[in-house]
Amino acid sequence: MRLGEYPPAALPVQDDARHNPALIGNPPTDQSTAADDPELVALSALGFSKPLLATLTDRARRNGTSIESELLHSRQVDEAAYYGAMARYLRLPFIAEIDPGSVADMPGLDTQLQRPNQIRINHRHKAPQVAVVPEAMRLADLKAALLAMPLLGQDLAITTPSAIRGAVWRTGAARRVRETIDGLFDRFPEFSARIVLSGSQGFYAGLGLAALIFALIAVPIETLLFLHILLSLIYFASLVLRLAAFTRQQFAGPVPPAAPPREDALPCYTVMVALYREAAVAEQLIASLGRLDWPPSLLDIKLVCEADDQETIAVLKVLKPASHFEIVEVPPATPRTKPKALSYAMMAARGEFLVIYDAEDRPHPQQLREAYARFRASAADVACLQAPLIITNARESWISALFSLEYCGLFRGLLPMLARRQMPLPLGGTSNHFRTQALRAAGGWDPFNVTEDADLGFRLYRLGYRSDVITRQTLEDAPTTMHVWMGQRSRWFKGWLQTWLVLMRDPRRLIGEIGFRGFCIFQLMIGGMLVSSLLHPLIIIFMGVGTYSMLDAPADGIPAGVLLLFIIDTINILGSYLIFVGLGRGPMVEHERRLVGWRWIGVPLYWMMTSAAAWRAVIELRSKPFFWNKTPHRPTGKRT
Repeated sequence: MRLGEYPPAALPVQDDARHNPALIGNPPTDQSTAADDPELVALSALGFSKPLLATLTDRARRNGTSIESELLHSRQVDEAAYYGAMARYLRLPFIAEIDPGSVADMPGLDTQLQRPNQIRINHRHKAPQVAVVPEAMRLADLKAALLAMPLLGQDLAITTPSAIRGAVWRTGAARRVRETIDGLFDRFPEFSARIVLSGSQGFYAGLGLAALIFALIAVPIETLLFLHILLSLIYFASLVLRLAAFTRQQFAGPVPPAAPPREDALPCYTVMVALYREAAVAEQLIASLGRLDWPPSLLDIKLVCEADDQETIAVLKVLKPASHFEIVEVPPATPRTKPKALSYAMMAARGEFLVIYDAEDRPHPQQLREAYARFRASAADVACLQAPLIITNARESWISALFSLEYCGLFRGLLPMLARRQMPLPLGGTSNHFRTQALRAAGGWDPFNVTEDADLGFRLYRLGYRSDVITRQTLEDAPTTMHVWMGQRSRWFKGWLQTWLVLMRDPRRLIGEIGFRGFCIFQLMIGGMLVSSLLHPLIIIFMGVGTYSMLDAPADGIPAGVLLLFIIDTINILGSYLIFVGLGRGPMVEHERRLVGWRWIGVPLYWMMTSAAAWRAVIELRSKPFFWNKTPHRPTGKRT
């Protein structure tokens, strides 16, 4: 077993029993197993055995669900067979699949994505029908009504929840994707990255560039000296933030895990995974999500695919995931981004809480339970929890080794420090747990921002919410080649540029919303990261020029200002390397450090690669701002 991988048998404790498959299609009977429970009466009438119903009753009592829900999520009955048996019992027609052309896209239709229970079907050559999904709890009442009013059955048919959802998804697809693309821009245009540069930003950028050119022509030496001082201080300020995180790491200790929640208090939890060209990891993903310690009857897992990605969709269908998995197909439309796909699928999210994962993720089986416990123990304004991401393939290349150090410093060093001080968190792109209501109130993800995570973290803070961290990790594999790493990192930098531009459209308003401390953290986290990456080669050049100047000057003739700048530049460069390594290695367990080995000595080259990615992002922001550079994934243990 590789670093931190989870055993395959980690299953929800609520589902530890196994039973023989239930028999569907037995002759209807009016005999009951518990005359005072209409749900048990109905299920007995459909032919389910007493031992099975007893087990399901106990499970439903523990999970706070219905017996019927536990049955449908037990993998012991086929959904179509179950509702077909209901149709025969009620002597009504059964519709296994609904033609989306027979369904009108009307107001309220999307409610059937979350709670599918009825839909109007307009037939071409006969009267319309209402297809319903009966509940076992009310089955006896429905049968009695049909016997009392036979004409009622002429307009009714029985169908399945999956059939209703499938028809609704296809019927409203065009409208829904338009709402997804335009939703945030229509509600909060000031929060959307759809407009890359506002008019005022363009004006001030042009004015600043003109002033710089004029100053370089008029007073070149003084201007260059001023730029040197300014850029070095900005670089140094971002370094101080990471130094503070390193210091906290040494003395504050790790974040304590939350207490586990009570067994009888679990709500529905939505899990969303955006997949695009991910056929290679589909089986691993299904297995990883299957290990989550949460009752299947209270899980709502959305596998969100692009509708034209037929390879991934076909593989997922072949794998036949359990009934709490749903494949959501997003109609092809620009921008082709992960946040657009997630926002599209969020319309159908049933959970009180919602978490997103990436296709290659292996979340800790107990992560949902810890997140729920943390939410219960936190104030209502805590809208998001970030789980730490841990790289497991650090040994495969020097790039993955340094990526591992970087992630460790961020998720186990910097973000916990910011969370402890109730500062805004630039979220990671996965393992974000949300209160679904707060996520919707904030407008969801921006489909035009290619690092939707950082953008959403700051937007939540602007709207009065906070983010915190938990300890149960998600395992990931880092890129192992420069080509893949560069594509991913340039996309990240482009998104951080988008985020900085969006938040800086009105700096005065931003300070009013997040406070001066939050504003400084934003500038150091996003602005400082961008500036330090873009300027890294320039600071090295400054060091070289300073070294040459001092070597060429007599010992007593070195100006104090030149010496001071040289010292600051040296601290910036060497400090960047040392804190990168120290912040990353500090929280690692010994096994992780052995995987990284001595490859941390490649930090200077890694920083130069980071700078190249940042400059590539600046160019792409002008030429293709919404292009999503897809990171390819392979099953655990294979190079990417």
